[in-house]
Amino acid sequence: MNEEKKSASGKGVVGGIIFLVGFILALIVGWVVFPNILYSQKAQPMNFSHVAHQDSTCEDCHAFRPDGTYGGIPTIDKCKECHESQIGSKEDERVLVEEYIQKDREIPWKVYAWQPDNVFFSHAAHKAKGVECVSCHRDVSKEEKLPPYREDIITGYSISTMDMVTCEKCHAERGVTNNCEICHK
Repeated sequence: MNEEKKSASGKGVVGGIIFLVGFILALIVGWVVFPNILYSQKAQPMNFSHVAHQDSTCEDCHAFRPDGTYGGIPTIDKCKECHESQIGSKEDERVLVEEYIQKDREIPWKVYAWQPDNVFFSHAAHKAKGVECVSCHRDVSKEEKLPPYREDIITGYSISTMDMVTCEKCHAERGVTNNCEICHK
């Protein structure tokens, strides 16, 4: 009888070890492997140095439209205001001038914070409430080089697109409603 108990006990320990190893492997796959498979890295059309543009304010390039909506990524016309011809000697500026400004082509930037189509977001309303850009977006003030753009291969959205829970948490902290229709169309 004791032999049977020892055998059953030994099998239980081995089963526990196998379960634990399998659980750890599942966590590694879920937290490390799967996210790296889910997101593909794509190159921006050229680099942009925010540091080189420190003499400008954010609003000089990223401005509101007359109706109060946010213009987002500046158009090539905005770039032309300062870069009609090449100012510096960097390759990225040569590309900007020769490939985009002289050809009057918009730069096909990959947008780090593109929102889903069912989301309505008013930058003007948030700005009016004193919400700083860096509350939601990365601080670009010391960026010499753009970070890698990582895109979800299923949805097409950037890994940097804000999650709804981030918005809900901020609204809750500031006493703003989290009713669905506030943000969703």
